[in-house]
Amino acid sequence: MPWFTNPRAARVSLWNRKLHYNVGLFLLFFVWLFALTGLLLNHSSWKFAQFFPNRKVGSFERPIEAAAPGSDLEQAADLMRQLAIRGEIEWGAARSDFGRLDFSVSRPGHIFQIQADLKQGRAKVAVTEYNVWGIVRTLHTFVGVTLDDPRNHSDWLLTGVWALSMDAVAAGVIFLVFSGIYIWWGLKEKRKPGLAALGLGSAVCGLFVFGLRWWYG
Repeated sequence: MPWFTNPRAARVSLWNRKLHYNVGLFLLFFVWLFALTGLLLNHSSWKFAQFFPNRKVGSFERPIEAAAPGSDLEQAADLMRQLAIRGEIEWGAARSDFGRLDFSVSRPGHIFQIQADLKQGRAKVAVTEYNVWGIVRTLHTFVGVTLDDPRNHSDWLLTGVWALSMDAVAAGVIFLVFSGIYIWWGLKEKRKPGLAALGLGSAVCGLFVFGLRWWYG
């Protein structure tokens, strides 16, 4: 019996179409966001999206209370609470003077460079603020993790939520690909042009994944 006349296969096909449409609509703006930010990363010379020259830079100095005892991360979190700063902590050079605590805090659109003198009870904060183009570009790579530095791991709740969302988007796109193949294969009149498109896309992708390594290896 052909697959399209089998009642069970027909139900699977129906649910596949429904999920394909609805998952695609849910992911629509996420995919557009990554497409747009990918273009911005690939064409940094586009004037309308140049955010770095249009950044706003400022600074302020505040008194601070003695940081709570604990690890560097716990002390940094306490100082952030006092300074009303939220974001992902980024560490620079290893700490050598325990009377000081220097670190950065970033979130899409803002970077805070904090220099805290724990003995004097003062903190200097340099603030860099980016426009909306800087925010969307940051979102393309914002994960809060540095692979070659174990100290820089995700420690902000929203970073974790964003990373999980990106995992969901990746899984959703994979589903759309396979469900789309299922829908395409069920349309006999579309198989030949679909095979041509699939073959061309596979060849171009294979060129970059395998071909360049072989050519220049």
